[in-house]
Amino acid sequence: MKHIKILVPVDFSELSEHALKAAALYARTFDGTVTPFHAYIPVTDLDGFYYVGSGITPHEKYGQIENVLRQRLNETALKYVTDEFLNEPLLDVGNPARAITYNAKDFDLVIMSTHGRTGFSRFVMGSVTEKVLRMCNKPMITVTDKSEMGDLASILLTTDFSENSYQVFPFALSLAEKTGGKIDLVHIVSIEQFFDAKAAEKTASEREQQINDLADKHFKDIRDQVTPRVISGNRKPQAEICKLAKEKNYNLIFMSSVGRSGLEYLMMGSTASYVVRTVDNAVFTVNPQGISAEKAKKIHFDYRNL
Repeated sequence: MKHIKILVPVDFSELSEHALKAAALYARTFDGTVTPFHAYIPVTDLDGFYYVGSGITPHEKYGQIENVLRQRLNETALKYVTDEFLNEPLLDVGNPARAITYNAKDFDLVIMSTHGRTGFSRFVMGSVTEKVLRMCNKPMITVTDKSEMGDLASILLTTDFSENSYQVFPFALSLAEKTGGKIDLVHIVSIEQFFDAKAAEKTASEREQQINDLADKHFKDIRDQVTPRVISGNRKPQAEICKLAKEKNYNLIFMSSVGRSGLEYLMMGSTASYVVRTVDNAVFTVNPQGISAEKAKKIHFDYRNL
């Protein structure tokens, strides 16, 4: 993950600026670059540009509008990101979620706030983030105004033993190698997924060996930094992860946004979405089934040409 290229969507709200703070930390850690990004829809945004302090009216030329937006993006980013890590701002026209997904093709990581500006004609960051999580095939970090990424040394990594869930492992490994951080590798066994508590207990026991084998296989070079755990209880998997995240206040939670299907397994897709909406922690997700760059381009430009 050296020289990582980070895309940071910004809607000019204070909450969205927390993503820039997180991006600055990640860029310093991996000697990367940060590109602030904004997408706008001319028909609805032109009458609301007061929110960037521009004073521009609907009668101004798009070129002037974009110059003002670039300047404001750069000024906002410089509050958190130093010149050596900051790239020129990037703008696009169209639906924000589609624009982010399309532009992400040129980046290694997208960092977004899970909440942002509200209002009919404005960039509603919370709903946009959830759409990007479903669509984008690039890794993402989501943050809230309460996320404390600290030294990036306290890591929760979840798995349901599916190949999809393993897609996030290399990113957690890279971070732990860089920071010397500790990883709690966790699998949740929910009693409600089984016919009775005895069956759940038996499965949990079997998976203790599985998760230790998983740690040996994927993290052999930093095995002493990884603590495998199987947690069994009455809570749903997503609730158990949120409880654990609150108790231990991890700097970063790693999880796949798509996992194994089936009643007996942890359904990572719905779980990831719930966790992102619920926890205050920063969450690093990978969507192995996100749409391709070619499809993202078609969707985005079809929308723009309506």
